[in-house]
Amino acid sequence: MPSLRSRLFLFALKHRHLLRRPLDHTTPITEWRRRVEKGARLLGRLPDGVTVEPVSIGGLAAEWIRPADAEPGRILLYFHGGGYVMGDCPSHRAIVAKFATGSRTAALLFGYRLAPEHPFPAALEDALAAYGWLLAQGHAGDDVVFMGDSAGGGLSLATLLALRDRGGPMPARAVTLSPWTDLTCGGASYTANLGVEALAPRDCWLVFSAHYAGGVDAVHPLISPLHGRLEGLPPVLIHVGGNEVLLDDSRVFAQRAEAAGVDVTLRVGKGLFHCYPACAPLFPEAEAAWAECCDFICGATPRRR
Repeated sequence: MPSLRSRLFLFALKHRHLLRRPLDHTTPITEWRRRVEKGARLLGRLPDGVTVEPVSIGGLAAEWIRPADAEPGRILLYFHGGGYVMGDCPSHRAIVAKFATGSRTAALLFGYRLAPEHPFPAALEDALAAYGWLLAQGHAGDDVVFMGDSAGGGLSLATLLALRDRGGPMPARAVTLSPWTDLTCGGASYTANLGVEALAPRDCWLVFSAHYAGGVDAVHPLISPLHGRLEGLPPVLIHVGGNEVLLDDSRVFAQRAEAAGVDVTLRVGKGLFHCYPACAPLFPEAEAAWAECCDFICGATPRRR
C-alpha cells in the first residue's frame, strides 16, 4: 500500500483544481507554458553547493548544474519533459539538481525547440546537437548518462535509436521517468488509468502528440521509440507510476527492449503518479526511487525486487 505521505500528496494533486481553473485539451499552449513557469518557482531552491553556469550550444540555451563534490569524468545529460510543447532550463533546474547532487555528477540541462512552432524533428535534432557538443568538448560517450522525464524520457530514448542507427558513440546508460514512448497513445492504460490519473488532464496527450508530430505519422520510431527496433541500446532504468495513463508506454517498451536483448529495469510505483521520483524527498517512495536513479547514474546495477 502507498505510504500515508504519498497518499496525502496524491490527494492534493487530484484536488488542486479547486484552487484555480483546471487545464484541459482546450487550454492554449501559452497558458500551459505560463503554468509550468509558475510551478517551477514552487519546486524549491537549489541544494547548497550547487552552481549553475549558462552555456550556448549552437544557439540552444543550456546550463551546467554542478554539485560541489561532483566526480570528475561523469556527466548527466538531461532531457526535460513538457509534452514537447513546454518546459525549459529554469522549469527543470531544481529537479535536475536533485539527481546531480544525489549522484555527485555534473549535469548538462539543455532546452530544445518546442512544438507547435517547431514540430518533429526539431527536438531530436537539438538533442543530437547537445550530445554532439559534449563529445566535441572531449568527453567520451562512456562518460555520459542520459536522463529524461516524460516527453524528455521519450526523447532520450529516440536519441539513442538515432545514435545507434548513425553508428555514433553511445552513452553509458539511460534513466527515464515516465517516458512518453508512444505518441499514438495506443496503450490500454490511456483508458484504464484515466479515472485515477493525477496529473495529466483528459486528452492532453493527443493534443501534444498532434503538435509535435506535425504532418508525420506518430508511429515513426524517432517520434515513438516504442515502435522502433530496440536492439543495441545501453542499459536503461525506467520508473513509472502505476496510476498514470502513460504506464503502458513504460511497461510495453520494457518488454520489447528486454526481448531485443537490452539490459532494462522497470520499476512501477504502485498507486503513484507521473514522474513521481522527481518529488523526492516529499514521501518515501519518491525518495527510494530517487536513490536508485542516483545509484544507477553512478554505475550501480539495480537490485532485483
